[in-house]
Amino acid sequence: MTVLEARNVSKRFGGIAAVDGMSFAVASGEILGLIGPNGAGKTTMFDLLAGSVAASSGEIRLMGQDVTRAPAHRRLAGGMGRTFQIPRPFPELSLIDNMLLARQDQTGERLWANFTAPRRIAAEERAARDKALALLDLVALRRLADEPARVLSGGQRKLLELARVMMADPKVVLLDEPAAGVNPTLLEVLIDRIREINASGVTFVLIEHNIDMVSRLCHRVLVMASGSLLCEGTPQEVARDPRVIEAYLGGTPA
Repeated sequence: MTVLEARNVSKRFGGIAAVDGMSFAVASGEILGLIGPNGAGKTTMFDLLAGSVAASSGEIRLMGQDVTRAPAHRRLAGGMGRTFQIPRPFPELSLIDNMLLARQDQTGERLWANFTAPRRIAAEERAARDKALALLDLVALRRLADEPARVLSGGQRKLLELARVMMADPKVVLLDEPAAGVNPTLLEVLIDRIREINASGVTFVLIEHNIDMVSRLCHRVLVMASGSLLCEGTPQEVARDPRVIEAYLGGTPA
């Protein structure tokens, strides 16, 4: 089953095509890597998928539905979550409160429900807290649940962001450079948790410059260059492709 699809998607900024005719599909349960040299258009492609930037042309489909013109919050409600290269939790809020803010479609968000359905709201709040604590436990941060997010290291913030996006029960998660700024020990934790979440049925698409992480995690890799799809294949196949070596290094394989 295809859960996310780009059909001939382009994005122009004035006369510059940051993304130029990108087409690909992501299968349910897949971990897909999106790599390429700096300026290749990877982040713009993520922005287009997530809905934070509008496509100039083409079509984006999520779970079979056309979401090309849908805003980011509608795509989140439709099953797409996203993390960012630089996590920005609310620094003075506790980890548990940061997690609870990410829970979607709570009855208590509607004013009158607080007067007409207090028991339902209380039950939902207990369930949300239990889920948040379980996810913090998954990423080895539960002991810090009541600490402000400002105490976290860069790697711990990446783990918190992964846990926080899971509060929305996404079917597809876009990971923007999850390894950036993460020390080797925490990186192993992050890789293990992505694998564990993926095994539960969640699909991942990730931008990453850490090729070792890409080769260990990804089932398939897309390589972008100058806004377009250069090639695709398994991590091993793209690593041997002369076009990839040319794009990254400006040379050919020995």
